[in-house]
Amino acid sequence: MNILVCVSRVPDTAAKIKVAGDNKSVETTGVKFILNPYDEYALEEAIQLQESKGGELTVLTVAGDEATDILRTALAMGADKAIHIKANQLEKDSFYVANNIANVAKELNPDIIFLGKQSIDFDSFQISSLLGGLLDLPSVDVVSSINYADGSITGEKDIEGGKESFETSLPAIISVQKGIKEPRYPKLPQIMKAKQKPIEVKEAIETPLRTEILEMTLPEKARAGKILTGSDADIDELVRLLHEDAKVI
Repeated sequence: MNILVCVSRVPDTAAKIKVAGDNKSVETTGVKFILNPYDEYALEEAIQLQESKGGELTVLTVAGDEATDILRTALAMGADKAIHIKANQLEKDSFYVANNIANVAKELNPDIIFLGKQSIDFDSFQISSLLGGLLDLPSVDVVSSINYADGSITGEKDIEGGKESFETSLPAIISVQKGIKEPRYPKLPQIMKAKQKPIEVKEAIETPLRTEILEMTLPEKARAGKILTGSDADIDELVRLLHEDAKVI
């Protein structure tokens, strides 16, 4: 089975995010980046599929020069090959990423494409559906369990308030939910071996932007709350606060 896993590089969940001077991007200086956690779940699902069905597992990312580290991580986890589509546009949107993935996927002709349901930085939740349209393939999102058969897959996906069963033919695009499989931790020999594996580099194709970031701002800091004990004196204080601070009366 020919398996493709799409991954992205995102700020660590513990990183303190600041808006860059252009007010349209994130300041990356001093920020630790990691393999997108949802993509780790997708990669683990793909690895276990390969272990049971055989075939070749390729991991792919669309990013700048700095993305080599996450590809090495994916190789250490168990991917056979890595492809780095070098993003040469300063501004990128979901369609840019999906269009470049689709361009390479047409060459690879995978039986199944895995990715996380979303990246934890922009949370756009768009890549899998865009890929489905660009490649004219079925796309199933937020998948929490999968069973494989010859030429088709069945499973469950998360929906509002419950689960939904699905069945689709292959090839297909599957975006996975957290917990579908617990990602493995690569051991030192695997990490060292991954450092020696070649990474295939392809130049990204120019893609007109479909969306534009106008401005990026941080959420307003929450104001400190005030606690009143419920005494008679607090009644006047409550009225004052509602009138002067909250301005609701």
